[in-house]
Amino acid sequence: MSNAFIDTIKRRRSQYALGKNLPLAQDQVTALIQEAVKLSPSAFNSQSSRAVILFGAESDKFWGFVMQALRQIVPADAFAATEGKINSFAAGAGTVLFYEDRHVVAGLQDKYPAYADNFPIWSEQASGIAQFSVWTALANAGIGASLQHYNPLPDALAAAEWKLPETWHLRAQMPFGSNEGDFPEKGFMDDAERFRVFG
Repeated sequence: MSNAFIDTIKRRRSQYALGKNLPLAQDQVTALIQEAVKLSPSAFNSQSSRAVILFGAESDKFWGFVMQALRQIVPADAFAATEGKINSFAAGAGTVLFYEDRHVVAGLQDKYPAYADNFPIWSEQASGIAQFSVWTALANAGIGASLQHYNPLPDALAAAEWKLPETWHLRAQMPFGSNEGDFPEKGFMDDAERFRVFG
């Protein structure tokens, strides 16, 4: 079966060997990320997802915050591996920080109390879709990326550094850059364990 969308999402893979040589200009990368987030669906068209796009030294600063926080909790004799991993993210050209705006979620809970318990869940789903959309868009532009979850370790430092609203809740980080290595083989579990089809 040939399907253009399936072919597109097949290109989205985790890239841990990142470099700073982007195939697009910085303003084009910014526009690509913004469009991917804007076009991502959300429950009730809440548009609760937010993104902070960091390039160069600003991206390095974020990973410095992560490193600083990890030094407090990772044993010294095991820190070399951790440091190498964080440095691999900082080796890229930039980082997207994905946030969800809890003010939007609270507003919907007030407006639609019958669904109040679901809005935080739907917010997480919206964030995941936005992350997938950005990752896929970057991959199709020839830009490598991976998805990381170091929150809440750097949350306070990042919020203070870039003066972010208190209602923005960090959900994930996506370092991106040029593809400086091959992608490992991706394995899949057996379809019979994952799917049920009736009718």
